[in-house]
Amino acid sequence: MVRMINKDTTVCMSLSARPGNFGTRFHNYLYEKLDLNYLYKAFTTNNLKDAIYGIKALAIRGCAISMPYKQACIEFIDELDNSAKSIESVNTIVNTNHYLKAYNTDYIAVAKLIESNQIAKTTPFVLKGSGGMANAVIGAFYDKGFKHGIIAARNESKGQALANRYGYQWVADEASISPEQAKLIINVTPIGMQGGIEADQLAFSETLIEQSDIVFDVVALPVETPLIKYAKRVNKKIISGADVAVLQALEQFILYTDITPNEQLVLQAAEFARQG
Repeated sequence: MVRMINKDTTVCMSLSARPGNFGTRFHNYLYEKLDLNYLYKAFTTNNLKDAIYGIKALAIRGCAISMPYKQACIEFIDELDNSAKSIESVNTIVNTNHYLKAYNTDYIAVAKLIESNQIAKTTPFVLKGSGGMANAVIGAFYDKGFKHGIIAARNESKGQALANRYGYQWVADEASISPEQAKLIINVTPIGMQGGIEADQLAFSETLIEQSDIVFDVVALPVETPLIKYAKRVNKKIISGADVAVLQALEQFILYTDITPNEQLVLQAAEFARQG
């Protein structure tokens, strides 16, 4: 039976400079399978203030926020959840009776992955990147008690500021990093991302990958980036961007609908979303 949109349909959306299909397909798949009168649509904007106020005025139930809006939207929000407040970065807005509360489900997803993968907080790590997603990832590791971290970022001002905020070390590149400092390596840059100019490149040197214990690539597409492929080849413990994408999208779905789908349905939705 075809799902019909009507006056009672609840609308959710996303805002991104470069809208993709993963969230749209993931959420709409679950809406259909659970027979929910919801609709999800991706948007971009050149007027963030009016877009956020439009969410409130039009009773849009939820909005996923991607770069470059994760920090810029904060001034238009009524309340920040601790997941967003602690890192000053938003990726989810929930509208309840025209009151906007913001969350960061990337942060929530990474925190859950740290727990489920039983990563010891004594593990020294290197994180490459300094953008909004890097902020969410590093905040989750910091709040989980990780003391020994290095931020590798070519942008000195952003990299140094991120490192200083959490009491970690900043370096411009990985050349000065010893293997003992990099038992966990985390890529939070576009290196290896499908369709990007660095799609075929490794985010870390082969040496660092080989001498690490755990490899974490936040890039979600492709599911197996060059970094993940190489890490598999040399038998490293792996956490993928696909893991993060599914977990954070699931957290958003629950926030928007107050419904928690079963694990099998979530896996089906994720597989469907990756095909789009």
